[in-house]
Amino acid sequence: MQKHFQKALDSITPSTLYIVATPIGNLADITLRALAVLQKADLVCAEDTRVSAQLLSAYGIQAKLVSVREHNEQQMADKIIAALASGQSVAQISDAGTPAVCDPGAKLAARVREAGYKVVPVVGASAVMGALSVAGVSEPHFYFHGFLPPKSGERAKLFEQWENADYPIIAFETPHRIAATLDDMANAFPNRPIMLAREITKTFETFIVGSVLEVQAALQADSNQSRGEMVLVIHPVIKEKSETLPENAQNVMKILSAELPTKQAAELAAKITGENKKELYNLALTWKE
Repeated sequence: MQKHFQKALDSITPSTLYIVATPIGNLADITLRALAVLQKADLVCAEDTRVSAQLLSAYGIQAKLVSVREHNEQQMADKIIAALASGQSVAQISDAGTPAVCDPGAKLAARVREAGYKVVPVVGASAVMGALSVAGVSEPHFYFHGFLPPKSGERAKLFEQWENADYPIIAFETPHRIAATLDDMANAFPNRPIMLAREITKTFETFIVGSVLEVQAALQADSNQSRGEMVLVIHPVIKEKSETLPENAQNVMKILSAELPTKQAAELAAKITGENKKELYNLALTWKE
């Protein structure tokens, strides 16, 4: 382990901003590379210096902490760029998880890159990927929304857009809004499978899985389940496959397949008709047989 830690220390370069992911709960979820960067950096930009001081103290790291929050990020960017210009290395961390993702850091990273300095990610714990990895979602793509709107009307409009989403959706929610959010979800898609991941990696880590109504009932039965950091995973709608394609779609496919390669014809027919590309392709193959 010491060999790899030393290698990480040796890889740190001057005039570089490192965006460092820190644990989202369990302190053991920090990488050797993150520890190396935090130990060697000349400056560590923190969202809340008091929170970050506790993390650094847990690993015996003494660092010069400066506060970079949402309200002073643009102003502090000038100071960070000046530090980089003098050859210093700088680490950016948030209170938990990865900076610049629903946390301060994005503006700083953009300004530093515009000034001509390297911005390097040091990857680590992620509430989004942690929740998704245990949700049982098999789709190769997903949509991450961040925090849901605080107002019910805005949430209702959003859920209406997601009513027929055929891809999984991940969102953050707060304890004081989770009950109202589940109410709005129940109005839009009461039987949609979801997972509420709560306090990921922490002592009271909980995963509640079921329909919106079932998860809602679980929270109503146990008020403790409405506490802590929350991630919602909304499963995709499973579209029922029709036994036969509409006559109009078949006619479009027949015309296109007479002039184009089958695969290209199926892709174009799917765009024109809105039908399933694979079903159109298979239909054309039956004609050739």
